[in-house]
Amino acid sequence: MSKISEETLSLWTKPPSETEESKLQNAQRMVKEALKSNEKLKTKNFDIFGQGSYANDTNVKLNSDIDINVCYLDGFYFQLGEKLTEQDVGLDTLPSTNYSFQEYKNDVEQALISYFGKENVIRKNKCLTVLGNSYRVETDVVPTWKYKRYDSKTAIVEGTKFISDDGVDVVNYPKQHIQNGIQKNTFTSKRFKRLTRVHRKLRYKMIDDGININNGITSFLLECLVWNLPNEIFNNYNTWDDRLKQSIIHIYDKTKNDSLCDDWGEVSELLYLFKGNRKWTVNDVNQYMIQAWNYLEYK
Repeated sequence: MSKISEETLSLWTKPPSETEESKLQNAQRMVKEALKSNEKLKTKNFDIFGQGSYANDTNVKLNSDIDINVCYLDGFYFQLGEKLTEQDVGLDTLPSTNYSFQEYKNDVEQALISYFGKENVIRKNKCLTVLGNSYRVETDVVPTWKYKRYDSKTAIVEGTKFISDDGVDVVNYPKQHIQNGIQKNTFTSKRFKRLTRVHRKLRYKMIDDGININNGITSFLLECLVWNLPNEIFNNYNTWDDRLKQSIIHIYDKTKNDSLCDDWGEVSELLYLFKGNRKWTVNDVNQYMIQAWNYLEYK
């Protein structure tokens, strides 16, 4: 048994309120109204949808910020698979666009300022933050462009891409993340998202109690780590204490060596978890699991 009671762990599995979906819908509606009221954007096509912990139903903090993806659809970035050419996939016949990503982000920023007021919009490196007030939750608006990954002539994976203000390209697959999370939740009797909340609440509790947590151990990373757990850990144990304990053991064992988790991916299953430019390393995760185990006083 851990020092955290089963009753407390059970409470940690729950979302912070019953109105999370309405908050997400309200944020999406207001952002859509802001963009549609802008003269430059009203004639352009874009997809507005939630991403992050609210959209994935894994948030644990009341009134935490909402992430809204505003994806431009009238142009797209692409990546060609090995040996493919633009001619192979028909890109050579498409007209080029005179509209850049930075222009798009600037236009979205101006639309938000016109709608919410300059004092309520903050431009950040990767997003535009609309500050919250008594009737809306703080919202991070992420301007993106459609992104197409051509793995072959016929296998095309669609995601989103943005360029941060400091010039870094960021590719994500938020819709696949949402769908895979729903599927995993179904296969685990709704325990995937609940155990994700437990791990996130545990991290916050450790920080509140003065434990020095590596900055690389993010809420997103924790969700991905829980995603990579075998379904048996969710389904073959009867208490949250046992599920939490077994999940820590599994992640710790698999991160003792890079090769043991080399194939672990994000929830989208389209990006590797430990490859590329990441905030975290395999060793960071391994050491955090030791911290969590000791904090919980497991034996």
